[in-house]
Parts: sequence; structure tokens; C-alpha cells
Amino acid sequence: MSQTPRFYPVSLPTLGGNELEYVTDAVRSGWISSLGTYVTRFEEEFAAFCEVEHAISVSNGTVAIHLALAVLDVGPGDEVIVPDLSFIATANSVLMCGAKPVFCDVDPVTLCMDPVSAEAAITPATKAIMPVHLYGHPADLVALKSVCDRHNLLMIEDAAEAHGASAYGRKVGGFGTCATFSFYANKNLTTGEGGMITTNDGALAARLRKRRDHAMSPQKRYWHTEMGFNYRITNMQAAVGCAQLEQAEELLGARRRVFDVYQKNLGDVDGLLLNRTAQWADNSYWMVCAEIPGMEDATRETLMARLREKGVDTRPYFYPMSHMPYLERADNPVATTVSQAGLNLPTHAQLNDDDITHISAVFMETVREMELVV
Repeated sequence: MSQTPRFYPVSLPTLGGNELEYVTDAVRSGWISSLGTYVTRFEEEFAAFCEVEHAISVSNGTVAIHLALAVLDVGPGDEVIVPDLSFIATANSVLMCGAKPVFCDVDPVTLCMDPVSAEAAITPATKAIMPVHLYGHPADLVALKSVCDRHNLLMIEDAAEAHGASAYGRKVGGFGTCATFSFYANKNLTTGEGGMITTNDGALAARLRKRRDHAMSPQKRYWHTEMGFNYRITNMQAAVGCAQLEQAEELLGARRRVFDVYQKNLGDVDGLLLNRTAQWADNSYWMVCAEIPGMEDATRETLMARLREKGVDTRPYFYPMSHMPYLERADNPVATTVSQAGLNLPTHAQLNDDDITHISAVFMETVREMELVV
């Protein structure tokens, strides 16, 4: 009787530090909503982690983008340039403001916003550029900041997938007007759900804090001078975040180790590409990426199904956002081609070297059975 193979999920959170102790402390304190010492501590420590002046916690990564755009007065009649290859929240947050997302192409190596394509997409209606740090690799923030400066545009970093990544020796989160992060359970650092906005602009930080909390006047309780939102994080979520930050270097180091073992096992396979990292970048490896150039979506679905039968979970690259039926189609050939050719392999700190070697062997066995590589 054959045994069911062990199942290797794409992602698992690592909660081996003080998470339970801090959450228990928050519960026992009675401060379980948005007021509590862990919220302030989490914001201060995350700002230090990102090497920025201010961090404003919110309930998830999507509302982080929406709040940032809303406070920066992005609205109807405005355009925001976004890379076509990203999770849909990037475009939806622009739509939530009544503005229009304009889709540019991505760089074939970094998979992030192509500065040349972004600049070519600028129109008189453009108000901001929103680079996305995809799968842990930072966008070329120096080149993109130069584009923004030339055209007097805002730059909002969507850093949901890149906690701890660096560009040109600086942590992501402080290059632009502001940056947004997600702490969903599959991220490098997690609070279960949660998000953060980072900035070096004190006046912007104050406005973000106010509108995050219903835009209530700090001088007069229950008096609201403008429309606000209820986008606050809870003290319990922040407690988990504090414990995660204590382990940040260990957790990020584990991601790099996981990639290094995959690279050792799969890096020399003809016809297969793993994550590529630009010389100016420090990749935080949110997900290990495996691309088979020329592979199409239907073939990838078959590959993923066969891998799952053998106990290896995978997930496809994001589809181009402009291909969604409710959005305007854009002609971005790199994003379109790459999105069909790539998938993500199991990437989390609980994988040991033997696990990764086994996953690599199963992957190679399957792609060779399907004659996708030699």
C-alpha cells in the first residue's frame, strides 16, 4: 500500500519567538483594539528596521496603499502608473480613489517596473508612479525617483513583498514620498493581517495617522474635519509584529538560505531560470521563482497539478493586472510572457536543506517527464 507523500505548502508562517507571550500580555492588559503599547512599539521598531523616520500601522496592505493615495489627494482625473505584473491590490487601490491605473511593462530580470516603460506612460494626468518590489526584489528606485523628479510626480513604493530588501545599499521604504507594506501570513514578517506606511515626511505621517482613525480631531473628541477611515491595526496584531521584528534577521536569513539551496540544486538546469538579483539590489526572497521560458498557462496548470499530486505545492506568477476583465488591456509584452512562464516553489523558514533537495528532485522529475527541460 503506497503512502501519501508528505505535503510541502508554498508558505508557512514562522511563529517561534515571543508571539504567544506578547499576545497573551495584550489580552490580559485589556487593550485588544487599536490602543495599546504594542501598536506604538511596533511602529517605532518597524521605522527603525526600514531606516525611516515614521511608520504608521494599518489593518492590511491594501488599505495601506489606499490610505496613502487618499491622503496624497490622488482622485478622479488622476493617473497612477503601476507595473502590469503585480497582485491586483496594487491596481484596485488606485481605483478605490477614483483614479486610473496605467499599466507599464516590467524588467525581464528583476520582474519589477521598467523605468523606461514607466516614463513613456506619463501623461498630463499622471500624478504618481507606484513601483512594486516583486517577490522580494526591489524595483530600481534610483532610476524611478529620477523619473519622478523630472516630471514632478509622487512615488509610492508598494513594498508588500519586500520587507528587508535593499536597493543601492538602502532599505526599501524610504526612497519615495512613502511606502506601503503588508503583514499577511505568507509574508517575510507577519501579523496575520496588517499593514504599514513608512515615510520621512512628518507632516504626511501626521495626516496619515489622523485619517486612519476616522479623521477625528485631536483637540475635540468625536469632531471630524474631513472624511477618514477605520484602518487601524489591533494591539494583538501589533504584539505579533513586535515578536516578528525581534527575529527579523533570522527570518530573512532563512529565506536566503532556502533560495541558496534551490540555487545549488536547480541553478545549472538548462531551460530553467530562478530568481535573478541585480547587482545594486539585496533580494529578500519572499518567494523562490522558477521560470521556464516559453511555457504557457495551460502547461503550467498541468505542471502544478502533477507537482501537487507528488506533495509539492506551487503557485503561479501573478497574471498581468491589465488582463483582468474589468480593467483596460495594456500591451506589455514582458509582463505577459513572463507571467505565463513562472511559478513559485515552497519558500518558508521551516524548510530544511533536505526538504528543499527533495522538492527540487520532485520538480526536476516532473518537468523532465513533461519534456519542459532537457
